[in-house]
Amino acid sequence: MNSRVLVTGGSGFTGSHLCERLISEGYQVRTIVRKPEAAARLAHTGVEIVRGDIQDFDTTLKATSNVEKVYHIAAIYRQEGVPRRMFWDINVTGTENLLRASLANGVARFIHCSTVGVHGGIMQPPANEDTPYRPGDHYQESKTEGEKIALRFMREKQIAVTVFRPAPIYGPGDLRFLKLFKAIYHRRFWMIGSGNVFYHLTYIDDLIDGILLCGNKDVAIGRIYIIGGNQYLTLNALVALIADSLAVRPPERRIPLWPVYALAYACEQICRPFRINPPLYRRRVDFFKKNRAFDISRAQKELGFAPKTDLKTGVRLTAEWYQKEGLL
Repeated sequence: MNSRVLVTGGSGFTGSHLCERLISEGYQVRTIVRKPEAAARLAHTGVEIVRGDIQDFDTTLKATSNVEKVYHIAAIYRQEGVPRRMFWDINVTGTENLLRASLANGVARFIHCSTVGVHGGIMQPPANEDTPYRPGDHYQESKTEGEKIALRFMREKQIAVTVFRPAPIYGPGDLRFLKLFKAIYHRRFWMIGSGNVFYHLTYIDDLIDGILLCGNKDVAIGRIYIIGGNQYLTLNALVALIADSLAVRPPERRIPLWPVYALAYACEQICRPFRINPPLYRRRVDFFKKNRAFDISRAQKELGFAPKTDLKTGVRLTAEWYQKEGLL
C-alpha cells in the first residue's frame, strides 16, 4: 500500500491502537509526540516520530508534508484544575494548525476525532448526529469548537473532512475506567442517585474499525458519525456487569444525588482560590446525573460499521487486563 498517514496523539490509548492497526495494514505511519520516549514502542513497530506539539504551526507543517491522510486524535482530555486556555490551545488552536498545514501540503483527507460530549447530557435519549450541541464544561466546549473549525474548513477551504464522535472508550490498556472498576472490586462504590441514567461505551477495537471506515469510505467525506457499541444500558446495569466480571457482589449502597452535587460545588469554591484540585467536583458527579445514550445507525448504514465486541465480553477483557497488570 505504502501511502503515508499522520496520526496525532499516537502515544495515547486510541492513537497508539490506530497506529498499530495502520502499520499492520501496510501504511507508512507518522505521529507527533512531545516526548519521544513516550512513543518508543511505536517507533519499534516502524512508526515515524516527529517531535513537537500541534500548538506549533511549524511542527504541523513538517508533520503533514507528503501525507495522504491525517487522523487527528490528539486532545487534552477532561481534567479538573486545567485552565480553560489550555483546552483551547490544544483542542482548538492545535486543530486549526493541523487543518491549515494539511491544506498547505495538499493532504487529501482529514479525519477529525471529536466526542459525543459535544451533546452534553442527553435530554431525549438516544442522541444522533443532528442532536444540538450542548457542551457542559471547558473540555466539551473546546471539542465543539474544534469540530466546528474542521467542518468550516470542509465548507470553505475544500479539504475533505470527516468528523467522528466516539462514545466513552474502554478496553485493555485504558486507565480512565480503572477507578470505577477498582471501587467496585474493593466494595467502596456508592451509587449516587437512582442509577437509572443511560451510559454508552465503545470498545477500542471497534472504535479503530470505525475510524478506518471514516478514513477509507468516500461517502464519509463531509459527514459526521457517532461511533459506539451496539448497546447502551443504565448505570445500575453497567455496575452490575462490572461486578460480575470481577466476581464480586453488585454494590448496594446509595446516596442521594443533589446533596453530593451541592457538596461538589462547595469543594470547587473552597479549593479554587488556593489552586488545589478539589477532591470532589461537579463533573465527576455528572457521571451519575446525565444520560449518555447514542444512535449509531448512520455509521452502520453509510459506512457498514458493525461493532464486534459485545459489552459483556469487552468488560470482562478489560477486567482481566486490570487484574493481570496488578492494577486492582
